Amino acid sequence: MTMPETDDGSVCARCALHGGTCCALRPGEEELCFPVSAVERARMEAAGARLKHFTRQENTRAFAENLARLFPGEEEALARLFPPGGGHDRLTILPGGACALLKTDGCALPREARPLYCRLFPFWIQGGRTLYFEMESCQAQRERRGGAGLGGILGMTGKDIHGLYASLRTAWGLQEKK
Repeated sequence: MTMPETDDGSVCARCALHGGTCCALRPGEEELCFPVSAVERARMEAAGARLKHFTRQENTRAFAENLARLFPGEEEALARLFPPGGGHDRLTILPGGACALLKTDGCALPREARPLYCRLFPFWIQGGRTLYFEMESCQAQRERRGGAGLGGILGMTGKDIHGLYASLRTAWGLQEKK
């Protein structure tokens, strides 16, 4: 079977049909869900997201530790942005672990209105290098047998990935990395 070279929107929809998607957490891990900034929330609401799609979450120790893994060496900045006992907005997670915006054919929001973390996933930048989170359940990774061609099937270039990462840092209040 020949797979498309770039995403036409179908790889994520195919994944949503099979479950085990990146749009779901294991029940009980909701506090680890990434924050949604005010800028992201406004863009989402303009595209149809409603109050029910957002949850106010306390900045727990587990949340702070998860952010520290994503942004090593930036613990002080993260503690200022997400102080213990404070809170942040995140996506609502349904009892089974799926995002409230996940439908059987993928996300209810158009790609450009989704949170930056969602748009960037499974990619991440660390030390200036593009990495990706390995997920057995990722349809794109299964079709591309890991990282080779992953950007292509998801319709993302290296420039797109770095741009989204920089936008995410800005939206979350982190200074630009030099």
